[in-house]
Formats: sequence, C-alpha cells, structure tokens
Amino acid sequence: MKLVNRSALSVRPTQAFVDWINSLEATEGEDDLTLEDVEHESTVYLIPEMDTEAALNACLGERFADILENELAAWEESPRLWPDINETTFRRFLRIEHSYLAVDLDDEAELVQSELEDGLVSDSDNSQ
Repeated sequence: MKLVNRSALSVRPTQAFVDWINSLEATEGEDDLTLEDVEHESTVYLIPEMDTEAALNACLGERFADILENELAAWEESPRLWPDINETTFRRFLRIEHSYLAVDLDDEAELVQSELEDGLVSDSDNSQ
C-alpha cells in the first residue's frame, strides 16, 4: 500500500441529475435510467490534501464548474443542452463525499497520469 498525497472527492449523481439525463432522450417509463443505474457511474477526483471543511468548501468553490462540466459531458457532449453551470446546479445534481486520505492498494502498477480533453480521457498517457 502507498499513501498518495491527495484527498479525494467521490461524486455521485442525485435524482435531479438522473432526471436531466432522462430528459435528453425521449423514453417511455421502463427505458428511463434510475438513480441506481447512474450511481454506478460515480467519479473520484483527487484534490490537494484538505483536513478542514473550510478548505474543502474553498476548493469546491474554485473547482465546482470543472467537476460539473465533466460530469455533464459524460452524458451529453453538447454544452447547449446542459443546465446552467453554477453552484446551485452543482449541489442539486451532485452529492459529494470527501475522504481526507487516498491510499493506493496496488503494490505493483505504477501510477499513470492521463490528460482530460473535453471531459474525456485522451489517448496520451504520461507516467508519473
């Protein structure tokens, strides 16, 4: 095990996010996604180590738009179809869980960093 010098944010969708996803494509009842379906698509973001709620709130205040845009882009590429990007939408669409410590349980594989382009992982990987 290796301690990574980061904290982590687990980002999970809310029912409002699922309702937005379902509004993108006309479906009938049983074809609609459920919160349970979409929760399996949760994302973990590594952030600088933060041990206070004030520090976490400051970080979220600076990065909420990046996180929200990335989460929306995973379901719809066109920003024209996105809701307003603001803190209200962020808090309405996403549930955040903060973990102070991040631990890498893989003792063999080297950590690899990939750049994100338009909400998607690019083809070029850079080893750390």
